[in-house]
Amino acid sequence: MLERNLAMIALFAALIGALAFVPALTLLNGVPISAQSMGIMLAGAVLGPKRGALAVLLFLALVALGLPLLSGGRGGLGVFMGPTIGYLVAFPIGAFVTGWIAGQFRAPMSLPAVLTGALISGVVIVNFIGALGMWWKLETSFIGALAMTTPFLLGDIIKAVLTAVITAAVAQARPSLIKQRA
Repeated sequence: MLERNLAMIALFAALIGALAFVPALTLLNGVPISAQSMGIMLAGAVLGPKRGALAVLLFLALVALGLPLLSGGRGGLGVFMGPTIGYLVAFPIGAFVTGWIAGQFRAPMSLPAVLTGALISGVVIVNFIGALGMWWKLETSFIGALAMTTPFLLGDIIKAVLTAVITAAVAQARPSLIKQRA
């Protein structure tokens, strides 16, 4: 069972890294847009809170080692000193909370369970903590930092819906995953 857990954690860490390049869009202000945050939500929803958070921590360790796995092809210790530090701190929390909330429902991994978890953690919590990081690093007002997150909210909501649909489909195709969430 340990080998299976490690394989799933590694698989989701790789998925999170790969989703940084889907789609490869950059806003006019230079901010890259990707599906990476959906990978964070999927890790928590499919793997459960603990393994989901561990997958994100493994991903962040690879980023810290210098692999260019963040949106825009960024990596290295420097990204942990920049204005996106709040998002990086929030990623494992988001995965954990998504998995925990989804597991509290009578039908874990169902569309409503995952959508609730993904919206609360993947949209609200991650963007709130991300705004805290921008507030700190950019020395702006907190309201100004929160305002910087608003262009991403619609995309994050769409990613939360996709996470719920994908997870519900995976749960239906592989019901054994529900029993293995931890």
